[in-house]
Amino acid sequence: MNLEDKIDIVKDILKGEKVAIGFSGGADSTLMAYLSSEVAKDTLAVTINNHLFPTGFIENTQKTAKSFGIRHEIIDINFYDDETFLSNTSSRCHTCRNIMYSQIKRVAHENGFDFICDGNNISDLVADRPGILITYDNGFKTPFIEARLTSKEIHEYLDMNNIPYSRSTTCLATRIPTCTPATKEKIDRISYCEDYILARTNCEIVKVRDNGELGIVEVDNVSEILSDNQFNQINGELKRQGFRKVALNLSQIDDNEYIKLDYDEGSFSYQLPFTINLKETKKQLEIINKTKDKLKLENIIIYENGLIKGNDFNDYEEALDEFMNVLSKLRRNI
Repeated sequence: MNLEDKIDIVKDILKGEKVAIGFSGGADSTLMAYLSSEVAKDTLAVTINNHLFPTGFIENTQKTAKSFGIRHEIIDINFYDDETFLSNTSSRCHTCRNIMYSQIKRVAHENGFDFICDGNNISDLVADRPGILITYDNGFKTPFIEARLTSKEIHEYLDMNNIPYSRSTTCLATRIPTCTPATKEKIDRISYCEDYILARTNCEIVKVRDNGELGIVEVDNVSEILSDNQFNQINGELKRQGFRKVALNLSQIDDNEYIKLDYDEGSFSYQLPFTINLKETKKQLEIINKTKDKLKLENIIIYENGLIKGNDFNDYEEALDEFMNVLSKLRRNI
């Protein structure tokens, strides 16, 4: 199935509906809002301001929603008042989305919007993002997953159609290791350091990981940091902000996520970065056999440790199609 065919599937899902969208102004929600503005009966973009997003986040959502001619609601929730979130456990993203989606759902229903969706795409399902469970629990629609669109394809479509979007919409609390308390002081330092690097370079994505005394810089274009004595100046500024040591991650940030199977002669395997809740997953699938640590389908085995194996496929495309079908049925552990 080509890209245009997948986009048509999304349009068919949205067509004639009153669509409310969890809206961050990033690639996924921007494309969803754009397509909805073209074919839906009405569109409402709902943005959460949790005071933890990068500089210019709210202004970008306002500008984008206005350019599409759609309604836009901003909900202010100060996450610094939430001690559970600030404790920053391994389930922080699940906690965060639970708070945000309950408010998006409330505002959508108050405005008469019963079709509520988010921008989750199929490649999100192979990443360690426990917040997807909140999408399922709230009954939010996921048109991009239904159409099997990957992040790479979404970026490709946006670029082909000259649709601007922000590449920096991730919560700054994710820069702090789990089980390390998040504080306003830490978030402010991260925000300042990222803005400093963005202002000095042509990078579009900058993340400064706060590992206590060590600051780790991640960017989408490493050469921008290494050129013209940039790193010495960035190193000096980040140290002035309190980091004793500053490191550069030489692996560039690549947000063009896609799915590639380890395929050979009709069989494949894929190791997910999380474990599977077999009990909940079983409810979503037609299971032939279940043991303590795995579920067996007709030609796919789902292991509790996150390993997915398949066999007896005619070609790679058939294997990939069936794998994607199973992905949307999986229920992970947090």
